[in-house]
Amino acid sequence: MRTSKLLLAFLAAGFTFTSCDSDKTEIDTEYPVINVSAANAFPIQCSTITRGQKITFRAKFSDNAQLGSYSLDIHHNFDHHNHSTEVASCNEDPIKKPVNPMLYINSVTIPSGQKSYEAVQEIEIPQNIDAGDYHFLIRLTDKEGWQTIKGLSIKIL
Repeated sequence: MRTSKLLLAFLAAGFTFTSCDSDKTEIDTEYPVINVSAANAFPIQCSTITRGQKITFRAKFSDNAQLGSYSLDIHHNFDHHNHSTEVASCNEDPIKKPVNPMLYINSVTIPSGQKSYEAVQEIEIPQNIDAGDYHFLIRLTDKEGWQTIKGLSIKIL
């Protein structure tokens, strides 16, 4: 009886230590990538958009493991705040108070299992919004939760 208890204890200990080796999972520590350098990417830094037109947002996304979602945020920059991620700066209009600025926020879930994805999304630019300087923010999040932000300065005429 004592031998079988000892044998059972050794088997339990052996199972515990060997089962841990197979449970190792690699942790994703890399940020996803937003690429707006393709020839058909839009908008890019300092793009000009006309009120009343429909634009087509295009960018390529990639990740080492799996993409999750992206969101777009267009808001005024009439106060010259800054969250641009670009080296080049654009000509800015004088500071002014917004009367009827455009605000656009939209989130999109990327189909499961994608390591690369080309985002294409039509956005209507209303005719009756304030013209001027705007920010176009792209937030890309991978499945692990890492997020990359691309902040572009654009002008709406």
